[in-house]
Amino acid sequence: MSILPIAIRRRVSAGPLRRLVTVQDAGVAGPIKGEAMGNFVLAYKGGSMAETPAAQEAAMKAWGDWFGTLGSSIVDVGNPFGASTAVQSDGSSAGATAGLSGYSVLQADSLELAAKLAAGCPVLAAGGTVEVYEALAM
Repeated sequence: MSILPIAIRRRVSAGPLRRLVTVQDAGVAGPIKGEAMGNFVLAYKGGSMAETPAAQEAAMKAWGDWFGTLGSSIVDVGNPFGASTAVQSDGSSAGATAGLSGYSVLQADSLELAAKLAAGCPVLAAGGTVEVYEALAM
């Protein structure tokens, strides 16, 4: 079941941004002059789906509030993941074992800043983890 409801993605992408997140907010150094900001994939693992309507509403609010604090750092609010499979080198497939439950993409000055921004992710309060990966430009 999804931990990132569609309503959150619509609200965040359609609504006004509350404020920009700055390097100072995360307490890390910014980029070297002339260095471009990078994109970072936040891969959500685990977490749990709220069981009652009230808990689901609270979870949606938590995601919306967190996305609101990220401001223009959001490149793609992402999507939750559903069923999955892992394709092997011989072409066979079996159940995926990574346990990923969704993703988002942020823009940040550094991996350190992206990780600091990820620290506020609601999946953490639901018992999950967030893995942060730099997306390398090709």
